[in-house]
Amino acid sequence: MEATLNHAAVHRDPALRRRIFIIVAALVILWPTMVISEFKPWILFDQQSLESTGRFLADFLVPAHDAEFLQMLVRETWNTVAIATAGLTLALAGAIPATLIINEQLSISALGTGHMRPLAVIVRQTVRWLMVILRSVPELVWALLLVRIIGLGPTAGVLAIALTYCGMLGKVYAEILESSDAHASDTLLANGSGRLAALLYGALPEAASELMSYTVYRWECAIRGSVVMGFVGAGGLGQRMDESLKGMNGAEVSAMLLVFIALVALADQFSKVLRRRLG
Repeated sequence: MEATLNHAAVHRDPALRRRIFIIVAALVILWPTMVISEFKPWILFDQQSLESTGRFLADFLVPAHDAEFLQMLVRETWNTVAIATAGLTLALAGAIPATLIINEQLSISALGTGHMRPLAVIVRQTVRWLMVILRSVPELVWALLLVRIIGLGPTAGVLAIALTYCGMLGKVYAEILESSDAHASDTLLANGSGRLAALLYGALPEAASELMSYTVYRWECAIRGSVVMGFVGAGGLGQRMDESLKGMNGAEVSAMLLVFIALVALADQFSKVLRRRLG
C-alpha cells in the first residue's frame, strides 16, 4: 500500500497546482466582466427565442430566389463591389505618394551619409503620424461620422474605406519596400535618378508580387467592410441585409451570405492569378 502511494506521488503532474491556480484566476477575472457586459447565454434557451430561431433557420435553409429579389441582389452586389473598388482606388491615390515620402530607402538626402536632413525627417514623421491617425479609426466609425455629415448613401462608404485604407496601405507598402533589396534603387538614386523612377524601376520590380497580393487582399477586406458599413446606412448589400434581418427573413439573408462567400472566393482566385503571373 505504501509503495502504491509513493508511486502515485512520483507520477503526479508537477504542474497540476499551477494549472488549477490559472483556471481559478481566469474564472475570478472572467466572472466580473461577464456581469458587467450583461452576458446572459440562458436567454438563447427562452421559449420565445427558440421559436424565433426555429422560424428563421427554417427559412434560412432555402435561399430566396424569386426574380424580383435576384434583380435586387445583382444590383446591390454590383453597388457593393463598386463602393469597395472606388474606396480602394481613392486610398491608393493617397497611399502611393505617402509611400514615396515615408520610405527611407528612397531618401536622396541620406545618400552616402546615411543621415537624412532635419526637414526631410520632419516631413516623413508628419506623414507617418497622418497615416497612423487615418488607420487608427476603423472604417465603420468613419462611416458613422460621414453618414451624419453627408447623409445616407454609398458616398459615406467610399470615403470611409478611402480614409482608413490609405493609412493601412501607406504603412504596409513602405514596410514591404524597405524590407526588399535596396541595391537597384540605391544605384539609381546615386546616378541622379528621381525618387519616382527609383521606385518604379528599382524597388517596385523586387516587391511587385507581394505588393499586388496585399492590395488584392485589401480589396477583399474592402468588400467585406462595405457590407458591414451598409448596416449604418452607407449603401450596398449590407443595407439590404440589415432590412432583411430586421424583418427576420432568413431566406433573403441566406442568399446574401452566399453572395458574400462567392465574392471573397473570386477575390482570392484573382489574387492567386496575379501572384502567379507576377511571380
